[in-house]
Amino acid sequence: MKRFQAFKYELMPNGEKQRNMRRFAGSCRFVFNKALALQKEHYANEKKKLSYADLCKQLTEWRKSSETQWLSKTHSQPLQQTLKDLDQAYKNVFDKRADFPRFKKKNQSDSFRYPQGCKLDQANSRIFLPKLGWIRYRKSREVLGVVKNVTVSHVVGKWYASIQTEREVAQPVHQSASIVGLDAGITLFATLSDGTMFEPVNALRKNAVKLAKYQRCLSRKTKFSRNWKKQKQKISRLHQRVAHARNDFLHKTSAIISKHHAMIVIEDLKVTNMSKSAIGTLEAPGRNVKAKSGLNKSILDQGWGEFRRQLEYKQAWRGGDVLAINPRNTSRTCPACNYVSAENRKSQSRFECVECGYAENADLNAAINILRAGHAQLACQVNGAVMPSAIGTHRSDSGYRSLSAVGITVL
Repeated sequence: MKRFQAFKYELMPNGEKQRNMRRFAGSCRFVFNKALALQKEHYANEKKKLSYADLCKQLTEWRKSSETQWLSKTHSQPLQQTLKDLDQAYKNVFDKRADFPRFKKKNQSDSFRYPQGCKLDQANSRIFLPKLGWIRYRKSREVLGVVKNVTVSHVVGKWYASIQTEREVAQPVHQSASIVGLDAGITLFATLSDGTMFEPVNALRKNAVKLAKYQRCLSRKTKFSRNWKKQKQKISRLHQRVAHARNDFLHKTSAIISKHHAMIVIEDLKVTNMSKSAIGTLEAPGRNVKAKSGLNKSILDQGWGEFRRQLEYKQAWRGGDVLAINPRNTSRTCPACNYVSAENRKSQSRFECVECGYAENADLNAAINILRAGHAQLACQVNGAVMPSAIGTHRSDSGYRSLSAVGITVL
């Protein structure tokens, strides 16, 4: 099977190369915004979008124009890739997968991509980028596979190169044969049906006081002054540390769970809907807005969406699977007598059935119910009672797979 993997390294460019990379990123941002404005104007008049080929013709004219001739100093590949990104963004809008694309701002997600022409010298820890030359990078591990594309990005004063590779690997077989239910929460980040619990890192909450102090200092400075820019850089670095702490925790936790279980059953949570604002409108104002705002911040601080993504690709690489089930009543159902009631959840941490008296930790009880729902869903798939598309999905690189392929027997 083919495995696509990205290897990200910090670049160590000199002053001249940094200036060139900033110019490349600025050119890509200019082309994206100019093409987006052209798309909006054309769609308003013709009720249809310009194709990628049409945008490439416009790019050729912009590079030859006396007003924007400076675009010719930037390699054509990153500019063309920018137009591809815009074209894909429009397709996502029409397929109702994303919101309408917005104009890019300076120093926000500055990046550019090379689809070909890059060379890698791992012996000397350097990479060749067209029109930029050889640049050294901090080598933390070997790059495996054939280089397919390289994305250069600028984050909080540092430049990074993300190298996507492709290589052939043998079809993996998971070393374990167990199946486990996983309940995601806030007080406990993750609780497994076997009793294992993971405490949350709460990266943003731990730095909230320092972040508020930095933001108050920023508000007292003259906007765009030198001191304002210094303080802004401090805030950006703090946000970056928070993101790194959260991502490190998610990778370590997902790796531990993925190594020990061939099948992981999770709830199909709609994090975007769960973290929507409750402020409402002038005609219909929301209730408990402050409490909901704190809950939204806690939900987003956990990184549930990224955690699920990491579980899915790590399970696929190891030969396991992730099964998503409907989350309805998983925290209200008694696993002993199947009685469903909101009164069963006595508190945030305690579950006690009002029908039979069964008591357990609330998160552990939810994980057990998630595992039971996963068993029921797998049994339906094996018996052919319900089509997989009607009951959910378990994902892998090769789509749907037989349960015997991951060593699981449904009782």
